[in-house]
Amino acid sequence: MSKVFTAMSVSVDGFVTGRDARPGHGLGDGGALFDWFFTGDVPSHVFDGFTLSAASAPLFDTLAQRVGASLAGRKTYDDSEQFGNDGAPHPTAPLFVLSHRPAPEMGARQTLVTTGIEEAIAAAKEAAGDKDVALMGGGIVTEALKAGLVDELVLNQVPILLGAGRPFFQELPAHIQLRLIAAVPAPGVTHLHYEVQR
Repeated sequence: MSKVFTAMSVSVDGFVTGRDARPGHGLGDGGALFDWFFTGDVPSHVFDGFTLSAASAPLFDTLAQRVGASLAGRKTYDDSEQFGNDGAPHPTAPLFVLSHRPAPEMGARQTLVTTGIEEAIAAAKEAAGDKDVALMGGGIVTEALKAGLVDELVLNQVPILLGAGRPFFQELPAHIQLRLIAAVPAPGVTHLHYEVQR
């Protein structure tokens, strides 16, 4: 059965971007959150140009190979310059974008969903087939958690305090219990893999 998960880089103080994140400058001053993608000597088998540490590469590629569709919020989509209007954050999986505003013209790999988080995840799951759905953006992750639709959280925690930016998690109506599946220390990042308890 298809699962819904997120695997984003996050600072120790909980931010997924730095200050002044905007289109063309999606991480603001938080570029250090992505350094671990390029500071190792093990090439990713999924993402061209990514060279990870020996500790990070197997975990990263295993998660990347699970992705059958991605779902992003509108801020993530806009700040990523619409992934080129026909691209996606994953090299092979289609992208779904949840927004209540009209979007610029989209290509064949992108689909706009305006009817809510449940419908967006359902559409992404259908496209993913027997693979999983990856969530991108703090707002989309929070909405999916509120709806009880997230199965796993991976926090790629980078040892930096950004001090400001966009938070990984926004306000939730209640506590959500997590079970730690794995904690993998690696150069420049610690991978914390949790299962959401229901």
